[in-house]
Amino acid sequence: MATSLPAPRALLFDLDGTLADTAPDLAAAVNKMCSDRGVEHTPFEILRPLASAGARGLIGAAFGIGPGDAGYDAMREEFLDNYAAAIAQHTTLFDGIESLLNEIIALGLSWGIVTNKPALYTDALVPQIGLAHAACVISGDTTPHAKPHPEPLLEAARRLQISPTDCWYVGDDLRDIDAGKAAGMPTIAAGWGYCGNTEPADWLADLIASHPLELLPLLPRS
Repeated sequence: MATSLPAPRALLFDLDGTLADTAPDLAAAVNKMCSDRGVEHTPFEILRPLASAGARGLIGAAFGIGPGDAGYDAMREEFLDNYAAAIAQHTTLFDGIESLLNEIIALGLSWGIVTNKPALYTDALVPQIGLAHAACVISGDTTPHAKPHPEPLLEAARRLQISPTDCWYVGDDLRDIDAGKAAGMPTIAAGWGYCGNTEPADWLADLIASHPLELLPLLPRS
């Protein structure tokens, strides 16, 4: 994969659907709600593409309601309680992520996490799946704004003491690419992730990668 992107000093990653395959545990949380109500589980193939949308996407798929609808807030709390109780039962890093992160470090670059997941859940999950060595972790409530606002990415760059233009941002959702562009960062669409109901080709990312290891030859080497 050829690229004309400027060489990065750091790579920043979304969490759900980019670094970690969290969909099995997120789907289990909403399907426990189905079980508790005596209704059929929502098929995983329906829930998986919506995993990056969190409670809003999963509850919407399973029960057809969303923010502002009667009962939604209580169902959201129930979903989050279910998820917190079993946050890393089946979550794993995507194939190739561990090798990619190890190579980033070996090359003297930094890497960090910028997610919309609230810190309560990010902080519980990250050490359980082998990501505690991130140089920075920015959660959805770390700054006053969440993605697609650029502020979480700008905060990550500040903590790394690196210009935003020297960071690449990798994510599996349109809002990731929009946030990266707004922050002035080169963007890479994680085509191996959940990607919602839109096609990465339509996001106008600088690059689309179908597997994490496709990023390896793009990293700067002295």
